[in-house]
Amino acid sequence: MGVLVGKKAPLFEADAVVNGTEFVEKFSLEQYIGKKYVVFFFYPLDFTFVCPTEIVAFQDRLSDFEERNCAVVGCSVDSKFSHWAWLNTPLNKGGIQGVKFPLVSDLSKTISENYDVLAGHYEFDVEDEAAYFEGQPVAYRGLFLIDKQGLVRHQVINDMPLGRSVDEAIRILDALQYFEEFGEVCPANWHKGEKALKPTQDGVSEYLGNK
Repeated sequence: MGVLVGKKAPLFEADAVVNGTEFVEKFSLEQYIGKKYVVFFFYPLDFTFVCPTEIVAFQDRLSDFEERNCAVVGCSVDSKFSHWAWLNTPLNKGGIQGVKFPLVSDLSKTISENYDVLAGHYEFDVEDEAAYFEGQPVAYRGLFLIDKQGLVRHQVINDMPLGRSVDEAIRILDALQYFEEFGEVCPANWHKGEKALKPTQDGVSEYLGNK
């Protein structure tokens, strides 16, 4: 699995559904550069079991991300029409109605490939002169925190049965913003409002109080 931390987030233009109902062509993360942080996450497929729990959990905490000037964007290999149908299906019928953040359609699977979360790869059989896909042509549960300069600052990849923690995504976002503001590093299990560390000239870190 490739490491994108410290590198520019791969950009793209793709179909998306925003605000739960609106089709957008050529949706791009470029619109956020210089303006917002982005939590960009992949999930395997619409109309599945773990995926709606994650997506609804992100929606439930969307205001917490917005307060931190951070956009949330989801992506899977489904079509925009599948996204739209799922977004307009009630929760009690397996849908995600009420979700407002963008869902990107990676029907070509190129976005998943560029972020190196595609659960498989293409092979070419020279003898048969045919290409085939080895593995599953869907995305792992990848999550990328992208800063306002378009750099990936954090990534986590889960296998398909393993749901992610929205609380942890917010904690990491808080840590990044704290570091950017104060230049102090955040120790293990740090949460907003707790003491951080400041390296000293002799190499010893000292705890600092709340800012």
